[in-house]
Amino acid sequence: MRLNLSQYFNKKTNTLMGIALVIGMVLGGVLFNNNEKNLAARTHSAKSNEHQIWTCSMHPQIRQNRSGKCPLCAMDLVLVASSQSAGMDMDPNEIEMTESAIKLADIQTVTVRRGTPIKSVRMFGKVQANERNIAEITARFGGRIEKLSVNYTGQNVRKGQKLGTVYSPDLIVAQQELLEAVKYKESNPAFYQAATSKLQSWNLSESQIHEIEYSTQPKLQFDILSPISGVVAKRHIAVGDYIMEGTRLFEVIDLTSVWVMFDAYESDLPWIKINDEIVFRIQSRPGKIYTSKISYIDPFIHPTTRIAQVRVDVPNTDLDIKPEMFVNGVLESQISESSNALLIPKSSILWTGKRAIVYVKSPDRETPTFLCKEITLGPEAGDYYVVAHGLSEGEEIAKNGVFKIDASAQLAGKRSMMNPGTNIDSADRLFAEVEIEGSSDTEKTPTPQPSNETFRVSGSCGMCKERIEKAALGLSGVISAEWNVVQQMVQVSFHGDQIDIKKIHEVIASVGHDTELLSAPDDVYNNLHGCCKYPR
Repeated sequence: MRLNLSQYFNKKTNTLMGIALVIGMVLGGVLFNNNEKNLAARTHSAKSNEHQIWTCSMHPQIRQNRSGKCPLCAMDLVLVASSQSAGMDMDPNEIEMTESAIKLADIQTVTVRRGTPIKSVRMFGKVQANERNIAEITARFGGRIEKLSVNYTGQNVRKGQKLGTVYSPDLIVAQQELLEAVKYKESNPAFYQAATSKLQSWNLSESQIHEIEYSTQPKLQFDILSPISGVVAKRHIAVGDYIMEGTRLFEVIDLTSVWVMFDAYESDLPWIKINDEIVFRIQSRPGKIYTSKISYIDPFIHPTTRIAQVRVDVPNTDLDIKPEMFVNGVLESQISESSNALLIPKSSILWTGKRAIVYVKSPDRETPTFLCKEITLGPEAGDYYVVAHGLSEGEEIAKNGVFKIDASAQLAGKRSMMNPGTNIDSADRLFAEVEIEGSSDTEKTPTPQPSNETFRVSGSCGMCKERIEKAALGLSGVISAEWNVVQQMVQVSFHGDQIDIKKIHEVIASVGHDTELLSAPDDVYNNLHGCCKYPR
């Protein structure tokens, strides 16, 4: 009985020990696994933190791999969402968008291709008289107007037609010399030749000279003849007027050929070449289309309007085209040196004023991603621009919804139109580790603000404006200068610690323009162009 009881207790003890051993093994496994999971989680969290990027919502150029305060505005940095398809070769400035976001933003892309840039240049102009067909009739000798056969402007005349009659004592003397020289024509030909040449220099025709030779008395009156066929545009004399040698009498214009002078803007000049064909209409003759070729391009740009004149020659045998008629034309042209250029749509370009950027779609990505790229543009070509640098043929760029992509890039703190790509290191260097949190022993010295002054400056035209502004801007420390021709006032922005306002007055006065404080030297004022001489 005792043996059975002892065996019973031993067996029960062994059972309890086995159960305790099993429970201990289970608890140990659970605790060990939890430690491994916690260690893995901590390791994964540490690795994740290494790839986290924090930025400022107000200054997206601030990017760092830890949380904290923005060194510019002291706002809390926010975590930038990581890319789902990030790879080892992915640019950190790429902006990733889902397919649904692409459709919602209506983003469309186009492949960069080469082509011939063609542009329709629209120009406006006026009809003018052909300067090669203008005859200015002047007096070759002094006298008095006895009669006018043409007594109003606009009258049509033929070549050789009599315009008026003049009495000239000098011409009577010259005729008497010729009649005397005729008697010695054989014995003294030089005397005869001199008398004949004198009358020829006074614009007498061969028939008029022969008529004098065969007469016995000099003619008291001589006719003024038209040298060309055309229209009398100006009449400078009246019956009874006394004239001197060189006095202007008539202006006759042949209108069978006219000029059309178009105004071409400076930006359109690269597209305009000699012999380019232009199609134009005259407003007073609706429904009729004219075609001609460019024969001349003005080599100078007008300093105020920034245009150059382009000329075409137009035949006008029916005289239905009148000078000063308004004309509008269209020229289809291409730049000869850019016959095979890279072209991109205008809608794909974002302008910052100084920079032009596009968003290039990254190839071989699981989800659509775009990268901001700055490019250099060439001339405008209608709905396209020529790309000078920055893109390659075959690249895919966004042509619609570009602003939406740029907005996403800005919110993500990546390179964009307003964020050219300044990194945190350059920002730290710029602000020299300014302490924003807590107190600081020294405060940052504020940047001095520029001074602005407005004062009176006398002038009268666009040349004056250019001269005044150029003189002021030539001084070190002057930021901007703008003169208003109507108000006669100049507004100047400058650094007061670098230049004094009196110095600006002095330099403007030295180029010939009176200011509120100083008057320009008389010799400088007198040498100004006629249109620049303002009342003093």
